[in-house]
Amino acid sequence: MAESDTLLRVPVSRLDTTMSSLSSTADTDPLSLLRLSISQSPPPSLSHTPNPPPQEVTLASASYLIFPSAAFPLWTKTRFHKSSGESVDLRSIYFAWLHREDTIPDYITKAQNLGDGVVTNLAFLERLELVTWLEGGQEESDFIKPLASAAASASASTDAHAASAVAKIGGSSTALAGKVRVTDPRLLEIYSYERVLSNRNTFLRGIKPTDFSHVRKQAEDFITRLRNQKPSSSNPSSTPGPHHPHPHHHAQQKSLPHRSGHPAGGDTSTTSTPSKSPSKSRSRDPIILLSPSASSLLTMANIKAFLENGTFIPSSQLPGPHETLHHISRLIPGIHPTAPVRFLVVDSIEKFKPDYWDRVVGVFTTGQAWQFRDYKWNNPVELFRQVRGFYVGWDGETVPDQVRGWGAGVKCLSIERSRRFRDREVCESIWDGIETGMKLKFGR
Repeated sequence: MAESDTLLRVPVSRLDTTMSSLSSTADTDPLSLLRLSISQSPPPSLSHTPNPPPQEVTLASASYLIFPSAAFPLWTKTRFHKSSGESVDLRSIYFAWLHREDTIPDYITKAQNLGDGVVTNLAFLERLELVTWLEGGQEESDFIKPLASAAASASASTDAHAASAVAKIGGSSTALAGKVRVTDPRLLEIYSYERVLSNRNTFLRGIKPTDFSHVRKQAEDFITRLRNQKPSSSNPSSTPGPHHPHPHHHAQQKSLPHRSGHPAGGDTSTTSTPSKSPSKSRSRDPIILLSPSASSLLTMANIKAFLENGTFIPSSQLPGPHETLHHISRLIPGIHPTAPVRFLVVDSIEKFKPDYWDRVVGVFTTGQAWQFRDYKWNNPVELFRQVRGFYVGWDGETVPDQVRGWGAGVKCLSIERSRRFRDREVCESIWDGIETGMKLKFGR
């Protein structure tokens, strides 16, 4: 019986010590304090210094997050880790909490508006796990590492359960109690697999209603796009663009600028071999690449009207769905004095083949280096030595330093917010840059 008493007393004292250590650790953990402030409704405040601010401070300019018991720099790394293993800073965590109700596009746009690299974008599942944990919907997360004292707490809890079982057994099971060792590592391993049970509502419905209307909108756009492409998919000869390269492309690459062949009324032999001439023309069409960034002023929605007519229309005023490829014809006297050159305009290189890069004559950028991650030349400096670049921003806004650092190959232009007659000037300047780049690229 004395052995049983000893088993009872030792784990309880260990549990008290461990819980005290756990409490002190949680008081110095910013992630735990943020969760506590959400549940108890004393919201933290943003400040430039470790002291409470005299007036409201924005997240972009703040340096500290002030809790009632402590202040933490916003660049402090937290226990929340992305799927890649990268630790997420406190600023990004608090930003994700403030915008927990935003849709995915709105969340990404607001993160980009703060500046490149100011906050770390969280994937949909990562953000959902973080918000659920902060609101108290779950106690554990695969993305959140446990506190340093969590292992000791689990061990103490295991000891207490084992000691309680021994007390219930009593003296008649002294032999069994002697065989049960509360510090047995196998028992600790078994107890470590314990998980909180969840019901159907927890898994399927979560802890708050979620608006999935944006998913339906994206699905409708995708289905509409597929329907529009069905007629052309049955006739490969009528689908121009980099998706159907001509097999003789390499042999004809140097004659890229002369896409148009003969002007109207030329040799009628082209009508006798319709299967060859269109394919050869498409295989030589020069390509213009747009930036896929949501902050780009020129997108697939408005680029055709801008380059053909010199008229800028904000993308927000042009409801989708939009084409994924445009054909734009332009008479460029320096390339051919009478025949217009047809250009292909895309914003994705998903279906690019290596030889398509020889046809790229212009790249539009917003100054974000991730755009070039999968390019043939993923170093912007090297890219704009090979291809003419264009940065188009609002008039009055400063050109990003990284764009200026990419060299003279990037032409910086600005669009005015109200005076639309200036759009033509910007359009012509872009075409001048493309013509100059084509002359250098193809030696004309």
